[in-house]
This record gives sequence, structure tokens and C-alpha cells, in this order.
Amino acid sequence: MQNVEQKKKRTLNAEAFRRFLGWLGDDADADSRSENYLEMRRRLVAYFDRKNCLQPDELADETLNRVARRLDEEGDIESETPAKYCYIVARFVFLESLRGTEKKNVPLDEISRAKSGNLAIAEAKEEEIKEKMLDCLEHCTNQLEAINREIITRYYYGEERIKIENRRRLAEGLGITVNALSIRACRIRDKLEICVKKCVGKK
Repeated sequence: MQNVEQKKKRTLNAEAFRRFLGWLGDDADADSRSENYLEMRRRLVAYFDRKNCLQPDELADETLNRVARRLDEEGDIESETPAKYCYIVARFVFLESLRGTEKKNVPLDEISRAKSGNLAIAEAKEEEIKEKMLDCLEHCTNQLEAINREIITRYYYGEERIKIENRRRLAEGLGITVNALSIRACRIRDKLEICVKKCVGKK
């Protein structure tokens, strides 16, 4: 745990940050690379804002810092495109934020603005249930075979056209049709739902 915390706190030097900018976009012009960084940050802020996070700017910065540290440690990240990898990391940052103190420690002035005590209690219970389900979903996903975990994660990634294109590429990589992929993903999802229900019931 201590090593993980130390990695989170480790700062990047100028050379590591320049390498990160180059990885985000291979434009030769320095201004273009900086613009790529700002655009990626704007997109991440919008992502966390859509998730109704209280601090979307800070979560976007945390996401970019984690990606940059990973790049600095491994030298390169070839498994995904830069934007896609940033969103994958953003998802985990979002899940961590739900379990963090940000959601648990509600300022007194926000509580006073609640319409009623019953509403505040109901929202707290709903948030508690949501946290349990997210914990269980993460636990159950980790119990899947590596290939099934990759399928279910990539199958639901993206929105609209991006999701459709992503599923097409996933099916091609597996050597199956999109319809066969849909059936396989559905079976994996069914297993996850059963596992999550059992897990939540035990908590």
C-alpha cells in the first residue's frame, strides 16, 4: 500500500512531461502538443462532469498524472490509443472517487439545503447501495477469466458510433461475428449480475 501511495505522490520531471505530451499527439509543433493536452483535459473534465462528480477538474488532472506516470515507468503504452487509455484510467479514477471521502463527508451547508431530512437519508442510503454495487462489480469482474474480463470491458466502452466500431474491431480480433460477440457478452454479463447480487447480499 505504501508503494502505491508513493507512486501517486511522485511528481514528473520536465523530460517525463515532454515525453507524455509527445505520446498524446505526435505533432512536431510544441504548441500543437500543448493543445492536444488541453483538449484531452477538457474532454476528461466533461466526462467527470457528466458523472456528476464534485471536483471534475481535480479528477481530470489525477487521471492525466496517472497516465503520465505509467508512461514514465514503462517507456511506452501501446495497448490502446492515447485517448482510449486516458478514458480507461478515468473510469477507475471515477470509481475510486465514489468510494472516497468526497462522497461520504458532505458539507453542512449542502445538508442544510436539502428539502427534508428524509430526502438526505434516502440519498445517503442510495449512495451506500451504489458503493456496495460498485465494489461488488469490481470484485466480480476480477474473478472473470482474463479474456472474458477484456471482452466485457471493451464491449461496453464508448458511446454510439464509437461503441459500434469498438465492438466490430473486438469481434474481428476474436475471429467471430458481431452477433456471436453480442451473445458471448450477454452471457458474461448474466454471470456478473448473478455474482454481484450474491456479493451485495453478503455485505
